[in-house]
Amino acid sequence: MSQQFRVWMQQKQDQCERALADFIPQASVVPGHLHEAMRYAALDGGKRVRPLLVYAAGQLFDAPQEALDRAAAAVEMIHAYSLVHDDMPCMDDDALRRGKPTVHVKYDEATALLVGDALQAQAFLVLSEGNASAETRLGLVRLLAHASGSVGMCGGQAIDLASVGLALTREQLEQMHRLKTGALLRASVLLGASCGKTLNPEETAALHTYAAAIGLAFQVVDDVLDATADSATLGKTAGKDAADNKPTYVSLLGLAASQELARQLCREAHSALDSFGDKAQLLRDLADLIVQRQA
Repeated sequence: MSQQFRVWMQQKQDQCERALADFIPQASVVPGHLHEAMRYAALDGGKRVRPLLVYAAGQLFDAPQEALDRAAAAVEMIHAYSLVHDDMPCMDDDALRRGKPTVHVKYDEATALLVGDALQAQAFLVLSEGNASAETRLGLVRLLAHASGSVGMCGGQAIDLASVGLALTREQLEQMHRLKTGALLRASVLLGASCGKTLNPEETAALHTYAAAIGLAFQVVDDVLDATADSATLGKTAGKDAADNKPTYVSLLGLAASQELARQLCREAHSALDSFGDKAQLLRDLADLIVQRQA
């Protein structure tokens, strides 16, 4: 990563943190216990990859910062809610997330369930408000809702839970992760771009191709890290996929082939942006970040 990209990334991570802090109610607001837990789940942690994609795609189309802050915070709230629910005993039953106790461990299961529910609702409230036109705001809400529901992230999680102990084909594994992980990453790119303009078919197709590649690459790298990194590095329990007998790219393809697949997907992401020229460099840098990350 270039120093220029590192500086931009830190600035946008800080910008997203401020937006989240503004848009999630303070613990002083009733019910304080729930708001405290919501802020615990969403603030002070994570790489903010999805908000970074929002900001980078928005910059490509000169989107206003107010709209991008709302879109970045909204998509991160959806992501945070999904992690809270994913970590609960009824799903993956994990005790560590982003280097600290998961919400149901820090608080309790009922609070964790409500935190996820409330963060999801807050995300759509934030997107529905702001200075953008009503038509733009409706389009953003629709984009995020589609990516979050049964034909997106939640659907992928349902397939994941149903696949424990099964030997999936590569096509089945890819379908699961295009929904579970890829849908929200794709929405992040399209949210940012749509804050700036109504996309034409060529722009939409290029961004879909880019987002599909990085979405799959993100999960492939996750599987590699789960098999090779330790819990302290990851900020979550390492080796849990194998322990839970979950199908992964590493279990299906092997470690070396999975690493090569991630690099191939990164190249595909870069190629998809050719028509945008140098203006899309931030999106290229983010593709590299996703593939080269160590946690």
